[in-house]
Amino acid sequence: MSRLALSAIGRDQPGIVAALTGVLLEHGVNIEDSQATILRGHFSIVLIVAAPGELDRDGLRSDLTRAGEEIGLEAVVLQEVDEVDPRAPEPSHLITVYGLDHPGIVHSATRTLAAAGVDITDLNTRLVEDEGEEPLSALMMEVSLPPGASAGSLEAALQAVGESEGVEVTVRELEQDAL
Repeated sequence: MSRLALSAIGRDQPGIVAALTGVLLEHGVNIEDSQATILRGHFSIVLIVAAPGELDRDGLRSDLTRAGEEIGLEAVVLQEVDEVDPRAPEPSHLITVYGLDHPGIVHSATRTLAAAGVDITDLNTRLVEDEGEEPLSALMMEVSLPPGASAGSLEAALQAVGESEGVEVTVRELEQDAL
């Protein structure tokens, strides 16, 4: 069994997931992990799939491209994924960054996290626009602190980002729920 990554993007409309997963099913490919969202009217999805050893990859790629064209997707990419580590980092903290929108907010926050060895497990941004008001940026990240790292020192480093970028930053520990 091999692992593949499938990515697709296009103007949002009903049926995108059904079209792509129908092709995967026809080829005997199983979805293991996926993430999909709508960003400013564009649908994007990333899937990690398990493919049988006898899979005709060129046929799968061709069928996915055809299905994407039929539904109006702008891009469909299928590629091999190196060994998948099922022990992915578990998020331990939630970081929110909120303030007047301007370039550099995401970079400043993520550069600080990278310098501290913090792994971002989920990241979302939203631009909040009310008529007559300046746009606000909302950044939410679930992160996994490295062993031995303190949430307090991370929070202090991120408060420096807040001051330099003129945004509000909060860090809170996530409750660990068992599935």
